[in-house]
Amino acid sequence: MLHNKLILTAFTRAVLRGRCLCKVQVRKLSKAAIYRDLLQLKNRGVFQSMHPEEWAPELTRVVSSPQTVYCGFDPTANSLHVGNLLAIIALIHCQRVGHSPLAVVGGATAAIGDPSGKTKDREPIDAETIEKNVLGISENLKRIFENHEKYIWNNSSKKLQQLRILNNLDWYKNQNVVDFLSVIGRSFRMSQMLAKHSVKSRLQSSEGMCFTEFTYQIFQSHDWLHLLEKYNCRIQIGGNDQLGNITAGHEYLCKKSKVKAFGLTVPLITTDSGVKLGKSEGNALWLSPDKTSPYELYQFFLNLPDAEVEKYVKLFTFLSDDEIEILMRRQKASPENRLAQKTVAEDVVSLVHGTSGLTEAVRWTKALWSEDINSLVSLSATELRRLFINAPTTELFLEPGTTIMDLVIKAKCFSRTVDAERVIKAGGVYLNYSRVTNPDEVMVPGIHILPINITLMRIGKKSYHIIRWIMG
Repeated sequence: MLHNKLILTAFTRAVLRGRCLCKVQVRKLSKAAIYRDLLQLKNRGVFQSMHPEEWAPELTRVVSSPQTVYCGFDPTANSLHVGNLLAIIALIHCQRVGHSPLAVVGGATAAIGDPSGKTKDREPIDAETIEKNVLGISENLKRIFENHEKYIWNNSSKKLQQLRILNNLDWYKNQNVVDFLSVIGRSFRMSQMLAKHSVKSRLQSSEGMCFTEFTYQIFQSHDWLHLLEKYNCRIQIGGNDQLGNITAGHEYLCKKSKVKAFGLTVPLITTDSGVKLGKSEGNALWLSPDKTSPYELYQFFLNLPDAEVEKYVKLFTFLSDDEIEILMRRQKASPENRLAQKTVAEDVVSLVHGTSGLTEAVRWTKALWSEDINSLVSLSATELRRLFINAPTTELFLEPGTTIMDLVIKAKCFSRTVDAERVIKAGGVYLNYSRVTNPDEVMVPGIHILPINITLMRIGKKSYHIIRWIMG
């Protein structure tokens, strides 16, 4: 009976999702999307590996009671990005079953520099920039956890353990360097440190490795010991490129404590060509709305290839296995509707930006892709400029008798009137999605000019221009 109810709930939700571009749904997810044994998340794909693997039965026993689980984020930029989001989602999965989530923002370790996955030394970051980045990343984390609790978590009878955010600069800023090396440094063996992939690969390259980055694994390891001693934190989550640092921390904890600790890694998010999504690679999708709009984030997931979308549904949503099965059946029956892609896009944008961000993303999507003048009119001038951020903007005085030809020449879309006339007459110029073919047609407010005194002009298929009119 319960199973049938879940199926009916999921089916109804899926039907509602099919109207994504018409109405934004505020959806509360089913209680079934809960994994009390964290290793079940490995079957789902959220976790790629655990360390030590042979301790899997012990981890299952440990997580049967509430634990503290942590993940670290170095503030090398003032925002996290989609590459970090899966680790955050893994923390939330832990929170959903009663564990306490703990995020460490590395105000100290950002100054050291993590060599993992890098082919050369990181550029040094000054203390003032790190401090600003710490604030930005902390804001990302707070907002995402708040959005999950407000828009996704539906169990009002069960209070979630609140996120705790720490800055590791707090326990290093008064650390004496001699004491650090003489006490903490003695627990690390050179052979083990040199065996880490992040170290070996750099030492074999022409760039080599500086001593500062070589010590990074010591600092991250000591972070874990500090959290174990103060918060009884036995579980660390990180990207799969952090496995070397996690194993170093585990080895350190084994020497300093008799408590068994565990590391869990999440897979790295890559492009179709296998390139990691991230800041250094220049393809980051940021989690701060002023760096990547909710629309851009929505579009990334909306355009996932069919062959990849089921994996992303499992990774980036909190749908239960039953709900995913039903969703994917409908996806395969009508792939042209892109129901699974819409589901991931909606859930991720709701998690990162809340329902207001999702509403904005859907409105922008409709305004751009439906080519509906009413959708365009619904946008503010600021939204329009943000949506067409790469389009050149020209300010023009609206003089009586201004024609289509005057417009395209003054906006410098054409250098010669003969070319402009040819393209206009051939139907290659659009004003607010409407094709214009008469070069001598006079510009009329309310027809060619939106109520916000802007005209969206397109030349050909992809060349957009924004005209801001100054009314006389």
